[in-house]
Amino acid sequence: MANHQPISGTQSSNDSRSNSGTPKTPGEAGAFLTDVQELRRRARQHITDGAVTEGYRANREVVVDLLNQALATELVCVLRYKRHYFMASGIHAEAVAAEFLEHANEEQGHADQLASRIVQLGGEPNFDPQGLVTRSHAEYVPGNSLLEMITEDLVAERIAIDSYSEMIQYIGDKDTTTKRLLEGILAVEEEHADDLKSMIELVGEPHDPNRQMKSERRPGRV
Repeated sequence: MANHQPISGTQSSNDSRSNSGTPKTPGEAGAFLTDVQELRRRARQHITDGAVTEGYRANREVVVDLLNQALATELVCVLRYKRHYFMASGIHAEAVAAEFLEHANEEQGHADQLASRIVQLGGEPNFDPQGLVTRSHAEYVPGNSLLEMITEDLVAERIAIDSYSEMIQYIGDKDTTTKRLLEGILAVEEEHADDLKSMIELVGEPHDPNRQMKSERRPGRV
């Protein structure tokens, strides 16, 4: 066992190294990713950047641009779902319209989350209606029949799933907060796609008054 020198009125060697600004090595008592004094110094620099610190490793401008594209996509989806909610008609209209409305509300929630993150990153959420469809990855297709509406919504959800998957892959571990946000949204978009697939199976088959929609609300939906 190694001999330990008594500490008499002085700091331990580890504490001395911490105060000198030299990072401790992993395994040392009180070791940290970055020296505490250095963290404090860096926190006071560029304080107007808010949540964006020197440790942010992603390209902030690119991430903000991607989030604004996602924001536009969500807003277009909200508008399309809202139209489909009000225009739904036919035997299955009531049940399907309820799904449209819930999806619209969830997409609006995604838009709010994206806008908040854009602001945290020092950007500006783009809500300008001019060019909204151009910025969006998904299209705004009204659809005539109930089946067409559901189909167009499913196509849009599949586009969103691929878009979010690619954004998550691009960001990786360089911005874990944005990555987690996008992963959460992606999970809901996948549920939407599953709901819409069930709606197509319902609407596309002969009416059975005893048949229940398979897209009943599941625990954990937000």
